[in-house]
Amino acid sequence: MKKNKKLDVIISGAGPAGLTAAYEACKKGLSPVVFEKDKEVGGIAKTVNYKDYLFDIGGHRFFTKFEEVNIIWNEILSDDFLVRPRLSRIYYNNKFFYYPIKPLNALMNLGPSDSLLVMLSYIYSQIKPYKNVNNFEEWISNRFGKKLFNTFFKTYTEKVWGISCKEIQADWAAQRIKSLSLGKAALNSIGLLGKNRITTLIDEFRYPRRGPGQMWNKAKQIVGERGGKVELNSQVTQLNKKDNKIISALVKSNGSLQEISGDFFLSTIPLRELVQSIKPAAPDDVLKAARELKYRDFFTVGLVINKPSIFPDNWIYIHSPEVKVGRIQNFKNWSPDMVPDSQTTSLGLEYFCFDTDDIWKKGSKELIELAATETVKLKFASRDQIIDGFVIRSPKTYPIYDKGYQERVLTIKDYLSTIKNLQTMGRNGLHRYNNQDHSMLSAIMAVRNILGENHSVWAINVDDEYHEIDKNNK
Repeated sequence: MKKNKKLDVIISGAGPAGLTAAYEACKKGLSPVVFEKDKEVGGIAKTVNYKDYLFDIGGHRFFTKFEEVNIIWNEILSDDFLVRPRLSRIYYNNKFFYYPIKPLNALMNLGPSDSLLVMLSYIYSQIKPYKNVNNFEEWISNRFGKKLFNTFFKTYTEKVWGISCKEIQADWAAQRIKSLSLGKAALNSIGLLGKNRITTLIDEFRYPRRGPGQMWNKAKQIVGERGGKVELNSQVTQLNKKDNKIISALVKSNGSLQEISGDFFLSTIPLRELVQSIKPAAPDDVLKAARELKYRDFFTVGLVINKPSIFPDNWIYIHSPEVKVGRIQNFKNWSPDMVPDSQTTSLGLEYFCFDTDDIWKKGSKELIELAATETVKLKFASRDQIIDGFVIRSPKTYPIYDKGYQERVLTIKDYLSTIKNLQTMGRNGLHRYNNQDHSMLSAIMAVRNILGENHSVWAINVDDEYHEIDKNNK
């Protein structure tokens, strides 16, 4: 084991938060070093190249209300952005339903009898709503009625999270689903509320020509040009603490360990792993809180299909319970540069699971066959049109908002606040279902804190207003 010279800022993880922190640190005259355990940068915002077909892990829109984030995007990519129309729908019972829900479209697709049940259920929810709403099922049912909840929200949500909707806390719904009731949507759709009475979700967004990985590979290049470093295949395995500071990090790289000293430490790794990496060990209650944090894993099966057009959406939500796939990305509808041949289509079928599940342990060949079978079952392609495929696994992608998670995170937050030169940021670093821009903003604020400002990175993305509501569309 060897000791290297002291470095200013040690950053764990080269996703959007880690690379934004390094980029901002370089601008401020600091010397950042980013350690990334993967062989490429971007985290879940990377772009994978498979035989010149480009696959985005999860689909990443470049839209934000934060000017600080827009500035960075423009500085790094400038003219390499496309402006893309947003279209995402729910696929259920072989029919497409608009999302956010458009009541007339939904009722026409459901048919007279189910439509009547939806309306009666909605009326009942307004007369006798759940009091003291605590979970996702109650939150949705109060706004749309139990019938529409069971039809459109329950199956997909439980596919994603692997737990009952009654176990998912209501604050997740407030963050991720537009706060709109069925009644208001219906009145708005026939013009009875007036155009300026209700906001809509954004109908377009920016997107790099060759996927989000183009942004983060360029960020890595700029960091290197400005004196920073991004070390791949390198994982921070231990943080050594003395008194109220971290004094060094133990980094595993190419089978060897090295100890890196630093003045400041920024972490984007899952809170559970971070707490367990600190030595001497955290108090027992903090370790217990960390161990009990839960994460949802997922994998994408990329399919190449010999068919020029399948559906016009950027992505669709698969609410049909007869298949395991939860969401499907159509990458040529994000950018035509994502496919090398315009007569073919690349789909990313997303499956949500735990890394202890049998499906996670299956080989790529089995998973590709599963995705192909479900694509045929959903009537998007015939079996002979599916000409190639591959698998991308993404562990710990979604921090779970189960009962008690807030208390666990608060216990960890209070402990970490006693370590003066350590900050967490990003989705997993804050155990919050952040989008890319929230993760970037947390990194910007963390770097500003190093320079003497006083920002709470924990206060980012805690409001109840869904961040993609377009207030200018009135």
